[in-house]
Parts: sequence; C-alpha cells; structure tokens
Amino acid sequence: MGRGGKRRGKAIHGWLAIHKDRGVTSTRVVERVRHITQAAKAGHGGTLDPFSEGLLPIALGEATKTLVHVLEGEKSYQCWIQFGSETDTCDPTGQVIHEGGEIPGPEAVAGALGRFLGEIEQVPPNFSAIHIDGERAYEKARRGETFELEPRKIMIHDIRLESMEGAVASVMVRSGKGAYMRALARDLGRHLGCPAHLARLLRTRTLGFSLDEGISLERLDGMVREDRLGEALFPMDRVLDDIPALRLRVEAWHKVKNGQAVWLDAEGCRSGTVRLFDPEGRFGALGELSGGTLEDARRLCTLKRLFHSA
Repeated sequence: MGRGGKRRGKAIHGWLAIHKDRGVTSTRVVERVRHITQAAKAGHGGTLDPFSEGLLPIALGEATKTLVHVLEGEKSYQCWIQFGSETDTCDPTGQVIHEGGEIPGPEAVAGALGRFLGEIEQVPPNFSAIHIDGERAYEKARRGETFELEPRKIMIHDIRLESMEGAVASVMVRSGKGAYMRALARDLGRHLGCPAHLARLLRTRTLGFSLDEGISLERLDGMVREDRLGEALFPMDRVLDDIPALRLRVEAWHKVKNGQAVWLDAEGCRSGTVRLFDPEGRFGALGELSGGTLEDARRLCTLKRLFHSA
C-alpha cells in the first residue's frame, strides 16, 4: 500500500475456493492469495483455526462486499474427536487439563450425539476470539487468567457418527453460525464422562462451496503462472445463489446504479433483497424490493449495494 494512498494491485473480482492446509492461519492464506494473484483486495469467508484444514473461500476485489451477506450460512465439518484427554484449548495444540476415564464405545457415542442436535446452548472455548472486557478471550487465557464466557445459542442441523477407531470418533456435523467444533468435542466428552478434545477438523462445505471444488495454494500458483486464474475464479454472486435474481432493462439499470428507485415487474420475487443483473446479464448490484401485493407483481426497487466491476 502506498503512503497515504490506496492498496495497489490488480482489479480481480470473484471467489476462490481454497483448501487450507493444517498449520497455517486463515490470515496467512489470504496474504498468500494476494501475493500469488496480485489482487488489490482479498478477504476470507470464515476463519479456520491453524490446526484445521479444508475449505476457506477467499473473496477478491468487489466480491469482498458480499461477505456481510453470507457469513451466517451453514457449514459442514468432519470432526475427529479424541477421547481420554481434554485440553485447555479443546484441540491438540493445548495443555492437557483432564485425562483418564473409560473410553466410550461407538453405540454410546452415537446415542449421545442426539443431545447436541437442534438449537443448543454452547460455551465457547476460552481460547477464542470473542471479546471480553475489551480484549480477545484468548489473550486473557494465554496470560493464565481465570474467567468464564457466557453460553450462546447455536444451531446444529445434523450430527452423526461416521466411524470410530480406538479412542477416536469421526463425527459429521452441519451447523449454523457461531458453533465451535472444539467446544462440541469438549462437551461430548463431558456428557459421556470421558475427557475429550478435537484432534482434527476438516471443513467440507461452506458458503455453498463443496470440498471437491477446493484447490491448494500450490495449484493456484501454478494456474496463475499458466495464465489460467479464470478457471479457478467463481462469479461474485456465487455465494448469493439463495437470493432471487432479476435482469434489468437498460433504462431501469441506469437508474438503479445511479441510486434512483424504480418500479420493476418482479414476478416470483417477494419483498426483500434481490440480485440485480445488467442488460448483458452481468451481476452488478443488490437491491431491496418493497411494496406490491400477491396479485400485483410490481415491486419498488432501491439500490442496496453496487458492485463496480459490472
């Protein structure tokens, strides 16, 4: 970034589905992507802890404007839960604070998982980025301070035992916003009377991307060197597929992108957010529909967010 100026780089707009390796932070992955692509702007679609791996979608350019609209979506994980020890971080990077207990069998584990299905209350790990008294909880935890975080309501849409080998259970989880898989492993162990921690975590689905769409940083680097970045780049609105779409005529598009409200024939679209495409079929804005009735398909459309790459 130049002194007192804007960050320099290429105007690249869209999403990359990066497969993050274990041992690297999400922030570092974003930095690597910016270095490889030379994109002017980049941001990730939901943090993965350093010990975790799997999907880490990266927004480039104008696609970063979609982040505020998608971070509450569902996520899917494969969790490897190690019974026999609980750590202060609830993962393999921490210090063991409880150990022992009888290792539960697969039937006991499968039966206990039902307790965590649906809307539940969960106490986040002390080693987390939650703010408490003006600082991150992990900062207090690293100093050895004693404190308790308030429980939070989270949603677990699906949870099931895939397999169990020895003291390690492989559990598939589909969750909503704010769910900590580390805390889930901790709480499962406590419920079964055997200390446990999350030994390994793989994120398999998020923001509509699936694991088979993910590419490594090494592969991305190779594609960029071969001038094939476009093959890895997903459209900006890929993460907004659940939002209705309208293609505008020339006059309506000109008015909307200049901030004017227009009446549109929005048959099949309810009031609320809508994706707007320009006359050539390129995604260019998010609008807000209001007014009209069930019998009248016309809705008043006002500009919510403009994407300047269109």
